[in-house]
Amino acid sequence: MTLRPDTAAALFAEVAAAQSEWRLPSINAGVLRDGALVWTGSRGRFATVDGGAPGPDVQYRIGSITKTLTAILVLQCRDDGLLGLNDAVGKHLPGIAFGDRTIRHLLAHSGGMNAEPEGPWWERNPGVTFDELAAAMDDAHAAGPADRRHHYSNLGYGLLGEIVARVRGEAWFDLVVERILRPLEMKRTSYFPAAPAAQGFSVHPFSGRLEEEPAHDAAAMAPAGQLWSTIEDLAKLAAFWIDPVYEVLSRDTVEEMAAPSASDPREALTGSYGLGLRLYADDPYVFVGHTGSMPGFLAGLFVDRARRIGAVTLGNATYGKCASVPLDLMRTLVAHEPPLPQEWVPEPRLAQGEELLGHWYWGNTPLTMVVSCGILQITGGLTSRFTPLGPDLYRGRDGYLAGENLKVIRDDTGAIQELNIATFSLTRRPYGR
Repeated sequence: MTLRPDTAAALFAEVAAAQSEWRLPSINAGVLRDGALVWTGSRGRFATVDGGAPGPDVQYRIGSITKTLTAILVLQCRDDGLLGLNDAVGKHLPGIAFGDRTIRHLLAHSGGMNAEPEGPWWERNPGVTFDELAAAMDDAHAAGPADRRHHYSNLGYGLLGEIVARVRGEAWFDLVVERILRPLEMKRTSYFPAAPAAQGFSVHPFSGRLEEEPAHDAAAMAPAGQLWSTIEDLAKLAAFWIDPVYEVLSRDTVEEMAAPSASDPREALTGSYGLGLRLYADDPYVFVGHTGSMPGFLAGLFVDRARRIGAVTLGNATYGKCASVPLDLMRTLVAHEPPLPQEWVPEPRLAQGEELLGHWYWGNTPLTMVVSCGILQITGGLTSRFTPLGPDLYRGRDGYLAGENLKVIRDDTGAIQELNIATFSLTRRPYGR
């Protein structure tokens, strides 16, 4: 599926504007539609010191997009019964500072932990062992109490990487390869750069000349920002957030990760954080993904799961607009080629619940039970979908009645007398009369 020439030109204009205005040595971008990479574009002539060209297969460091992979590993452990998200960190890392924080706190950056580890600036210096990292930690350096606000903590993801390594008995990156990269066929994502790979640069604010940035092994902090990848590989990761691969995570778990868990009070209405994922509101839609930065590199990956679109960017500059360009690319895409609505097809017959279809009343409030995409759904004053749990028993999937049980109450003849849900009585006539 290709894009119209005018759409492709508009996308390239966004990339070119970012490269020019923010003085990016090079930038690569890709756009997805229906979960497939349909456009790539590059701008800038300095992917490397000698003027190497950027391209969709050139590696760049992805910074904190690495955190999304660490979060996937944590949720895999949870789904396999190896840990609980409400487990105290100290249960898995005995004696460590902040041991009373939970794994959920670390995933959502809501535990009040300090943002960075103690010692030299970790991004610009050789990494340390986990024992050295843990020895330097101190509860007194907390940025605030748990559950007060979203406070981003790179340190927390260093701890998460160690937790999954201990519960699985394998090194963090070996788990990334085995449990994520191979199933998603991300063959150009690696711990260290593999040619062709870009050089990280910063641009001098006055001379406009390029200065090479270091690229150290982050060691114990690797789960927070170590990895290198390409536009083509990041597009596969973006596609996963649209259409989860069950071998990696179930759709339900991905939806759990993409739900808001924490926010900064100043950004609560426009942006929040899930479990390893950033969320940005684009009313009535939500962009889900992550940004990334390491010395000399910037990256962005975001998708709109409802409209099945996404965009990824990679640049080799320390500062500038690159990580947020995917949001602009998606807005440009839908402005030029709006996603088509789902084609209507006849609904299948339900295995359970056909007799519930039709009109119901919550007191005098009219409701309607219908089939939507093969799922039983109530609409009107209350709107929720339901999953059968057993004979005459259903569970709300979403909306106001999410998690609530709907019970079918029958009279002595077996006829339906009412539907009872969250103490509400739904009858075929107003107030049952």
